[in-house]
Amino acid sequence: MSRFLQLHVLTAYAASNLNRDDTGRPKTLNFGGAERLRVSSQSLKRAFRQSELFQSRLPGELGTRSQDFAKALVSALVARGVEEAEAITRAEALIDHDKLGKVKKGKAQTEQLVHLGPDELAAIDALAERLATSATLDDKAMLVLKSKPRAVDIAMFGRMLAGNPGFNVEAAVQVAHAFTTHRATPEDDYYTTVDDIKNADQEEDRGAGFLGILEYGSGLFYLYICINADLLVDNLAGDQALAAEAAALLIEAACTISPTGKQNTFASRARGLYALLEIGEETPRSLAAAFQYAVGSRATEADHLAASIQRLTALREGFSKAYGENLRSVALDVTDPATPGLKALIAAARDAVCPPTGQ
Repeated sequence: MSRFLQLHVLTAYAASNLNRDDTGRPKTLNFGGAERLRVSSQSLKRAFRQSELFQSRLPGELGTRSQDFAKALVSALVARGVEEAEAITRAEALIDHDKLGKVKKGKAQTEQLVHLGPDELAAIDALAERLATSATLDDKAMLVLKSKPRAVDIAMFGRMLAGNPGFNVEAAVQVAHAFTTHRATPEDDYYTTVDDIKNADQEEDRGAGFLGILEYGSGLFYLYICINADLLVDNLAGDQALAAEAAALLIEAACTISPTGKQNTFASRARGLYALLEIGEETPRSLAAAFQYAVGSRATEADHLAASIQRLTALREGFSKAYGENLRSVALDVTDPATPGLKALIAAARDAVCPPTGQ
């Protein structure tokens, strides 16, 4: 049975637009008959892996997702005297050889985003010398792809290569869409932009230089993350220490990193107000059902945070009683002076993924 780390986080955002749809409106969810604000898992995962936290603590251990990964190879071939058109042809031959994606002919690009680990990107760079002297690629083995690329973000969030499924990576981390525990509806902000020069001239029209509408929302968001510790270690070729560091950073990021949407407009940076880490081998389950009936609908739930914590605790106890769950847990609660803090959650996660020697 696999070991699972399940993280539940409550984070409050005042006016914000963390993750918007094609019209600029904050994403929403209808749950339990009530509209909620929503932040997609894609937005959250990108914010985590692109964060300064991940970039500074995992140097050389993160992948790159792009359509343009072969451009550096083209430049390297041109630098070695290969005509640009021929360099593009040879780079595209490599894409075809490893079935990295459908080629955009003449551009050395793929139509799909391809997520490659740093060791795979290094393999592309290393082929420049060979491809500069020969266009032949008759190798039977893959020249770039590795079944277990050494990239923490690929190990956590997985990758899919439609044309070469043998090199897919199953995600060890599942991230749910975050949503408000209570009813919440996007609002409109009608705003104006003043022209400084016109406004200073008494003879000019002193009206606004621009008018616009910006949509935003606010609320207390519930986020659920499930980490399969054994799969994470396996995806990183058995490197328990790196897997433990990855799990620790993910927990820290989930509690401290906000999506980047409209940050310059709203400065909607926040910390998790409550976080619960559960560790065990039981089949994972979200606690989202605690909020099927929107918080605040009862007279006793004016404090959304307190009510949400109470709902989570009650459902967790209900699951424990009904299904006989026996999960170890550590909780952070900023309203409780005796809270053990984020370091306790991180330490528990590290020990779960990479048990101390002797255990």
